[in-house]
Amino acid sequence: MHKKLFIPGPVEVGQDVLNKMATPLIGHRTKDAIALQQSISEKLQKVMRTQNTIILSTSSGSGLMEGAVRCFTKNRAAIFSIGAFGDRWYKMCVANGVEADLFSSELGQITTPEMLESALSTGKYDLITITHNETATGIHNPLKALSEIYKKYPDVIVCVDTVSSMSGDDIPVDELAIDVCITSSQKCLGLPPGLAIAAVSDRAVEKAKTINNRGLYFDYVELVKFVKEKPYQYPSTPSISHMFALDYQLDKILEEGIENRYKRHCMLAQIVRDWATKNCELYSDPENLSVTVTCITNTLGISFSELNKAMGERGYLISNGYGALKDKTFRIAHMADTTEEEIRELLKNLDEVIVELKAAQAK
Repeated sequence: MHKKLFIPGPVEVGQDVLNKMATPLIGHRTKDAIALQQSISEKLQKVMRTQNTIILSTSSGSGLMEGAVRCFTKNRAAIFSIGAFGDRWYKMCVANGVEADLFSSELGQITTPEMLESALSTGKYDLITITHNETATGIHNPLKALSEIYKKYPDVIVCVDTVSSMSGDDIPVDELAIDVCITSSQKCLGLPPGLAIAAVSDRAVEKAKTINNRGLYFDYVELVKFVKEKPYQYPSTPSISHMFALDYQLDKILEEGIENRYKRHCMLAQIVRDWATKNCELYSDPENLSVTVTCITNTLGISFSELNKAMGERGYLISNGYGALKDKTFRIAHMADTTEEEIRELLKNLDEVIVELKAAQAK
């Protein structure tokens, strides 16, 4: 039995989108492929609210994240982490010999403007990375407030991980002055995993040209060169199947409307938060909760494995806590094309399962 996914990616994907993955293949250097890739780029610029160059990578978002620290750090990177996925960006720096410092917030807490100011005022850093939405703790960073700080340092390249929030949360890339905004297909965009996306500023690319040892597969200079000069091609064979599905899904996203999609995610998040407040506890800073995934402290007196097993028997899959929060919290995602009816049905089943498991414990 298929378990309907309410985990922080991969998400449940509509059958119509899956069907597009089965579109007969075309040559990746043909006029049809170029037209497809141009269509995707123009639609993504609307979704991401940017005029920056769009590049696609047949990889997870981590590939473009690793490429970013290699391509855009000349002196030293400041890595701001609010959880496991910010820490991963720092590990990428270490693994690639990129000089970097890690600035960590307590789990469930944001990167503050003060943290940013303190680091950037030293003049040591020419690149910063920010995790916008941390699925491990269900929190998102206040990008607008942070942008007011980093905009004061125009020589610093700003990289933002929006893997679990782009097309769900409110992220106007150009307004926020993000140089490299990275996301992935399997979260709020509502596609299968396997495709990463970045919007890249011209100034970031010009800086990258001055940096040696950028790598090959994730070399932003080469990727942007192909997109601009070929045009709309890639150095390596891309996943045409993903592109067919992405082009189709972007039409659906734009038809719903960026603002309406954001409002729907906020509404779904509030429904889950209300349930969590009534039945357990919300884990993270209540002023900065994610609108795409909710992290809930497990105060039920029921182990997560029991809870998820029972939910699985009803055809649902939710997520355990991540890293240090494993078995202490659990997470419910409400992203991509999830509807209010689906969330309420999930929570109804969760209520019933909790009653059943507590009754079994009492025997």
